[in-house]
Amino acid sequence: MATLRKNYLIQKRNVLNEIRSNNMTLQELRFFSIYLSKIHKNKPEETRVVRFPMADFQSIMDLGRIDIGYMKSVTNSLLCKVVNVPDERGGYTGFQLFKECTVSSDDNGEWYVEIDAHDKALPLMFEFKNKYFSYQLWNALRLRSSNQLRMYEILKQYETVGERILSLDDLRSLVGIGKDEYPRFGDFKTYVLNVCQKALAEHTDVKFTYEPYGKKGKGGKVLSLKFTIEKNKDYIDQLTLDMFIEYNSQSSDDVSDADEEEKTPYQERIEFFMEACGGEFTFDEVVVLQDKMRDSISKAHYLDQIYCYHYINNRYKYMELQNKQRKISKRFGYMKSLMDKEI
Repeated sequence: MATLRKNYLIQKRNVLNEIRSNNMTLQELRFFSIYLSKIHKNKPEETRVVRFPMADFQSIMDLGRIDIGYMKSVTNSLLCKVVNVPDERGGYTGFQLFKECTVSSDDNGEWYVEIDAHDKALPLMFEFKNKYFSYQLWNALRLRSSNQLRMYEILKQYETVGERILSLDDLRSLVGIGKDEYPRFGDFKTYVLNVCQKALAEHTDVKFTYEPYGKKGKGGKVLSLKFTIEKNKDYIDQLTLDMFIEYNSQSSDDVSDADEEEKTPYQERIEFFMEACGGEFTFDEVVVLQDKMRDSISKAHYLDQIYCYHYINNRYKYMELQNKQRKISKRFGYMKSLMDKEI
């Protein structure tokens, strides 16, 4: 069974990094990064099974206080994550990242979560000698959206080269932005590229600039981007995994008993819902949307954080679809009105 390594080094195969987004939430991406930091790429049989104390797992996944039923939905979601590895003939092979997850207690009564990689996924995680990149885990812990974490990884892979050229379609796919999200380049630039640029400069060991590259499409439409990647010497102090877990645990402990009954949102919960809106709305605005959602759905659904994420995300995608037909200038007001109609 895997033991913790002091430096929490992540060694990730290029092919695994190039696989298109598989709809992992920020918490699931963090969990996968932490899993990779705990295994040893040259010791598959000894380290493929990783055990987390229940309290640590709750903090990593931002679960707050939960019951065994909710744990099933969270771990089942992890077990459903599928990767599609392309082949040289234009086809692909699909399989799950993880094959088994155990939630139980040991002889001392301490609860834990234990997860094992899928046999098919082992070549992506173990016993590779070239075509991989490395980074310290702390780079993944302060980023606040799945877009930011994916952007970090796809640029970190090319840090030694110093630049990377991507078509806009490939970039969208890699960072998990759907075709209907931010169809205008100006919006994509504002709400994705610039937000990621600021986050990486503040919280990771690389930073980047970007510019349009090559030929443009009809009407001067940007088709590709060139990223210039450089080492970042101005990032804030490194965050250890223990510090990250302790911080998240304190965030959960700040919820009073009265708050627990209605699951009043704390910072990480709201930031999770901010991600459902593509990071477009402020913390306070998403609190308003969350409160309106609470008035629209059953308490059982409201306590299911993943259900709430998809509830908000579906309405955000509907707004994006309507925006393609007519420009929506007051976007937060429009989102709020969608929820007002359902109360």
